[in-house]
Amino acid sequence: MSRRRIGFWYRLAAVIAKPPLVVLIKRDWRGMENIPADGGFITAVNHNSHLDPFAYAHFQYNTGRVPRFLAKHGLFKKGFIGAIMRGTGQIPVYRETTNALSAFRAAIDAVERGECVAFYPEGTLTRDPDLWPMTAKTGVARVALQTKCPVIPVAQWGANLVLAPYAKKPDLLPRKTHHVLAGPPVDLERFYDKEMTPELLKEVTEVIMTAITELLGELRGEQPPQRRYDPREARIAQRREATKTNTLTEQAGSAAIEHGSPEESK
Repeated sequence: MSRRRIGFWYRLAAVIAKPPLVVLIKRDWRGMENIPADGGFITAVNHNSHLDPFAYAHFQYNTGRVPRFLAKHGLFKKGFIGAIMRGTGQIPVYRETTNALSAFRAAIDAVERGECVAFYPEGTLTRDPDLWPMTAKTGVARVALQTKCPVIPVAQWGANLVLAPYAKKPDLLPRKTHHVLAGPPVDLERFYDKEMTPELLKEVTEVIMTAITELLGELRGEQPPQRRYDPREARIAQRREATKTNTLTEQAGSAAIEHGSPEESK
């Protein structure tokens, strides 16, 4: 999509959002040359702040290829925000409903029309304690295999320093830098024309997430962890620990009752 086809609503959103972003955040943007000039494609981006969709959209808007984000359907019903979401062509996601697959169909349609769809493959803010990309959902792999379009991995860092995950107040001073690094397309050709099994989708998703994580390691100047954080495994471990603690507490209580307290033995 060329810049001249960005449209009224996206330009209006840019007029509203760009000035405060320019004032409040410095920019270190690299890899714009990897954003395709023509044709449909996907960007797969890490997510570590409620601010980073705006900061990242600023980056991609400046490439002339505006992104269509997948977003919670509730945002499309909220007055002016909803009008912006609908007008800019964002894609509503209906989680855990019979309409859940409609977002993927809409994403496929958008790519096939020659547009860019921006995925946050993790589906939510990373739960990794050090803000590395965690395990992801397979929607990005499904759309990539269905369309065989370029998948551009993108890492970003810095919006989280302005607004930490789940923080209510931003930290504006000193002025932070939003770093973005877009890499070359992920090579997925070896997965094309194979049966789209859950195992294949997980494998493709992991290939994409590895590319994002390596770019983030380059941005941060750090070595990514060997094993990706899995929130499901973390929840299971927490439940086991809670169960163990409760069991020990109950055993201690039973032992105290059985042997009696020091006051009772006097």
